[in-house]
Amino acid sequence: MEAGSVAVLPSARVQYRNRDAEYPFRQDSDFYYLTGFEEPDCVLVLAPGRPQGETILFCRDRDARAERYTGERLGPERAAQILGLDDAFPYADLDEILPGIVEGRERVYVTLGDFPDFDRRLIGWVAELRAKEASGASPPGEFVSLKSLLHEQRLRKSAAERGLMTQAAEITARAHRRAMRRCAPGMTEGQLEAELVHEFLASGARSPAYPSIVAGGRNACVMHYMRNDAALRDGDLVLIDAGCEFEHYAADLTRTFPVNGTFTAPQRELYELVLAAQTAALDAAVAGADFLAPHQAATRVLVAGLIDFGLLDAGLEEAIESEAYRRFTVHNSSHWLGIDVHDVGDYRVEGTWRTLEPGMAITVEPGLYFPDDGSASDVPAHWRGVGIRIEDDVLIEEDGSRVLTAAVPKTVDEIEALIRG
Repeated sequence: MEAGSVAVLPSARVQYRNRDAEYPFRQDSDFYYLTGFEEPDCVLVLAPGRPQGETILFCRDRDARAERYTGERLGPERAAQILGLDDAFPYADLDEILPGIVEGRERVYVTLGDFPDFDRRLIGWVAELRAKEASGASPPGEFVSLKSLLHEQRLRKSAAERGLMTQAAEITARAHRRAMRRCAPGMTEGQLEAELVHEFLASGARSPAYPSIVAGGRNACVMHYMRNDAALRDGDLVLIDAGCEFEHYAADLTRTFPVNGTFTAPQRELYELVLAAQTAALDAAVAGADFLAPHQAATRVLVAGLIDFGLLDAGLEEAIESEAYRRFTVHNSSHWLGIDVHDVGDYRVEGTWRTLEPGMAITVEPGLYFPDDGSASDVPAHWRGVGIRIEDDVLIEEDGSRVLTAAVPKTVDEIEALIRG
């Protein structure tokens, strides 16, 4: 931040599921990234040059009765020492202390719009300072987006972060292998989801990183299917898109496999096309390539295959240029991965796709989808209602890249052997 700046970042707050039943608390990702602190109702202040201390936390006081119900609180007395901060104050003193820290600063870095209630309080403090300018008060002159700096930093993972992401990927890989082994016709999607959750919790991951997708048969053509309540039928494929959150870092893994353990010939044709596309994309996911390179590599393979299958009536370049293939593959092949499953960071810089650098983490996930809702009536009947996606987590490294989720089988022979075994 420029000289004369201060950054102010609130934590997440407790959210209610219904009446007085709370959702499990999950800290705001930016706040956690800077503090490692998992309590609600806090504010972090970064005040470069402040003689009394540059890093300040406002947090909840100790409260014996409240802690009896919801667990121990750190309290401001211990916060500075344990969290490595310069100073800490009770959250109840925010209105009294924070305006004095902001006063005299030229600009305030803040994430306006994410926390509307806090935004109103902050703007109110600044308005009060402006009202006192005739008495010598010095309010800040501008608000600046904190995200532009902070999210750029989060985009490049440290060695410690890479270690946590590796652990999240390993737990997720075990969960997917467990689901493959346990899958059988007649199970419900929810029962298969339970196998994933069992492995997550047993391995130390407190929750999924996002609502798990367990989509049997035609349900796999719904990109964010989350009902997970249908029966798994003999002869169908099932698509599982699920990852755990370990120490706040997400994994994101998809495998598609036959419920009964054996691909039919038509299923195998489509599956091996998607696998070839993913292999090409993984080869392109290296330092120095631009972000779109893996998607472009996957698209060329998918489009060539769709032309060979007679599903696209055009040459390769024409089909790519016209995006005729979008009927069957509706999403891009990658996104950033980190504390958030769709992690922060600009994909373009000044209108140009960003170059992949060591420390960045992405997914690689091409897919093909043939809904049986009438929109694919020109597709052979044995492919209608089939959706296939194959996804891995990739860490960009100095000498190429590393697939963090490689421990989950994805060739036809490997998948069939695991399920039958």
